[in-house]
Amino acid sequence: MFGGMTLDKTTRLSQLSLIALGAIALIAAMDLAEEILAPLTLALVTGVVLSPLSDYWEGRGLSTVWGALLGLAITLTLIGALVLAFQPVIMQLVEQAPKVWSDMREVVEAIRGLMRGLSDVTENVASVVTPEANAAPAAPPTQEAIELPTVTDALMVAPAILSQILIFSGALFFFLLTRTEIYDWVSLRLSDRGGRARLALRLRRADRNVSRYFSTITLINAGLGAITAGVLQVIGVSDAMIWGLVAFVANFVVYLGPAAFVIILLFMGVAQFDGSLSLAPAAAFVVLNTIEGQFVTPTLVGRNMSVNPLLVFLSLIFGLWLWGPIGGIVAIPLLLWVLVLNDVIAERPEPAPAPAEPAA
Repeated sequence: MFGGMTLDKTTRLSQLSLIALGAIALIAAMDLAEEILAPLTLALVTGVVLSPLSDYWEGRGLSTVWGALLGLAITLTLIGALVLAFQPVIMQLVEQAPKVWSDMREVVEAIRGLMRGLSDVTENVASVVTPEANAAPAAPPTQEAIELPTVTDALMVAPAILSQILIFSGALFFFLLTRTEIYDWVSLRLSDRGGRARLALRLRRADRNVSRYFSTITLINAGLGAITAGVLQVIGVSDAMIWGLVAFVANFVVYLGPAAFVIILLFMGVAQFDGSLSLAPAAAFVVLNTIEGQFVTPTLVGRNMSVNPLLVFLSLIFGLWLWGPIGGIVAIPLLLWVLVLNDVIAERPEPAPAPAEPAA
């Protein structure tokens, strides 16, 4: 009896060890193949989000090829528009960097003075305890010049970026073109004859729920960006519409995106204003983002699509650690897709009909 229990525990431990080793090997492979897997995964997530649009075009009698081409063209157009819109913001931040440094120099010098005073106290205490330790003061560290990227660096990076764009475009087009066939193939290979219809239903339900979730979040972020642009315009921020667009994009990366945008707004506020008004843009966005996160999103997304915040945060951190910004973008849709596929998040069931009362 005890021998059988020991054998069962050993078998279970060996299975868990194999699973752990397989997970480590998979993560290492995903990290090594980032240049291929990251744009490929982003394309698949984008295709899932665009699936209702493809179904709409096919329902209107449009060919699947033309529907895939239209979806790809719309996606690339939006990405190009975002890149062109962000370029003035980046150039503005670079041009205003000297003014920001000049305005913050007093704060930096005060902090340096405080640290220098603490260092002097430490050295005095150390000289009392061990006088020979401070016989020869160390030379101050030299400051290294910051090297800016050159045209040669840009030319070296360009082929890698172009290859990722081509991978993304090709994967998105062919996924939109063969999405139905892919789901049928997965249902045929991963389930028995009795469960094929159920697995196909799960795949399409996960597809629909992820698209609905992303569409709702897009509308919420668009509203947040528009209101942010209006508030910044009232404060007197230049290019307020572009900053609203940045807020719209940053809010897709939950937690970390808004936090990074607040830091950017602090930088921008110091560059454009003086005194306490320099904190107004960041403070206004913090208020708006808090209202959106605590009231608007829970109301519109609904409890049946809610996910444990810890699970969301861990998946986001893992995605950012693994693939950088692309990992942060695809982490939440992939998490939601997997949870819906495994019936962790189920659609709200229809109320059961009331039993008929027996006839008198």
